[in-house]
Amino acid sequence: MLQITNDVTLLPLLGTMVNAYLIGDVLIDAGIRQSAGPLQRMLRGHHLSAHALTHAHPDHQGASHAVCTARQVPLWTSAAEAGAMEAGTLRRAMPRNAVVAAEDRLLTGPAHPVARHLREGDDVYGFEVLETPGHAPGHLCFWRERDRLLIAGDVLVNVRLPTPLTALGEPPRMFTADPERNRTSIRRLAALDPLTVLFGHGPPLRDPDLLHAFAARLPGS
Repeated sequence: MLQITNDVTLLPLLGTMVNAYLIGDVLIDAGIRQSAGPLQRMLRGHHLSAHALTHAHPDHQGASHAVCTARQVPLWTSAAEAGAMEAGTLRRAMPRNAVVAAEDRLLTGPAHPVARHLREGDDVYGFEVLETPGHAPGHLCFWRERDRLLIAGDVLVNVRLPTPLTALGEPPRMFTADPERNRTSIRRLAALDPLTVLFGHGPPLRDPDLLHAFAARLPGS
């Protein structure tokens, strides 16, 4: 576990190859299905009031059902991601290829009801919800203006997948519903000028200039 601020904690579920976050008493993302045990051990001693998803891909919703059931907390997603989460299969919401099919079969967590649909401008423990579609149709980010802290989900990654090497980049195209729309979301996040960016995959980034330079190099910028 890595303390980012006094109320934000990174929960590494596979090194920092797969991350979840605790913001106050709200869990953001939940890794793969096999993350349920490690994640619940990390959460011991922490009060939990809710669990929210950046998006309903197997490496973010895998342990959601287990955590929500064990801790008796509600699950929150965007409206566009709720159907996949409640169906318990994600292939309809992801690109069609053999890797996605295998991940859905091996890593996706059980279906779970969504108690709240998060929308642009909603507040989650002092973070503003941002609708950032592209990687997933209903992808969300969480932004806190007062300390310019951004939870970016998979709009960007900070690891050269499938290696553990740190590198800022776009999410893999094979998992991305609309790469061009995702680039629009990247530019939006860069324009916020965040001091700290937290990713679903990779270590934190504390270099706004690097993010600006990356966004400026994107096709169409």
